[in-house]
Amino acid sequence: MKKIAICIISGGMDSALAAQIAKNDGYDIVALHFNYGQRTQNRELVSFKKIAKDLEAKETQIVDLDFFSQIGVNALTDSSIEVPTDGIKPGVPITYVPFRNGIFLSIAAAVAQKYSAEALYIGVVEEDSSGYPDCRESFIKSINTAINLGLNDNDIEIKTPLIHLSKADIVKKSLELGVRLEHTWSCYKNEDKACGVCDSCRLRLKGFKEANSIDPIEYE
Repeated sequence: MKKIAICIISGGMDSALAAQIAKNDGYDIVALHFNYGQRTQNRELVSFKKIAKDLEAKETQIVDLDFFSQIGVNALTDSSIEVPTDGIKPGVPITYVPFRNGIFLSIAAAVAQKYSAEALYIGVVEEDSSGYPDCRESFIKSINTAINLGLNDNDIEIKTPLIHLSKADIVKKSLELGVRLEHTWSCYKNEDKACGVCDSCRLRLKGFKEANSIDPIEYE
């Protein structure tokens, strides 16, 4: 039997590339997606399903986490807070969902026990991102230690193959590995045409420009 990896796939190009790398590393993929009340939840779910199909995932699992909207305090799950569109600024932006990756990884660790998986892949990017604290390499290493302390006879490795890449590197690597970027979605605001001005769209477009490539998704 092939070894198994749990791949957290949001529907964006970072997680799609990380999952493709997991497949190339020889793993059978269990594709894991979270609906957490984000503005573009429906569109991200569509992208997740397309990416999982592209990967020929062994299995898919979709987990609903409605409590994020109860916590609020961020522009992705609280409709009373506007998504910023005036450019990327220093510091942690209002689009940061508190401890989202920590929660995702904890649940993914439980799913990993279900499948006796050896690895968790997550497409976090520290070098060229929006400044989210739960995307830092030091955080990932720490939570990996904590997760293994809480598991029963399991040694799970959290793999972050994109952690030190730029967005341009991610675009280039995705094209090299045949990731279907037209199936991915990054916009924080819209579910039909990407807005082009939220932080996530700006980072994505910057990556394509620096990679001398054209983004295949449609923008306003």
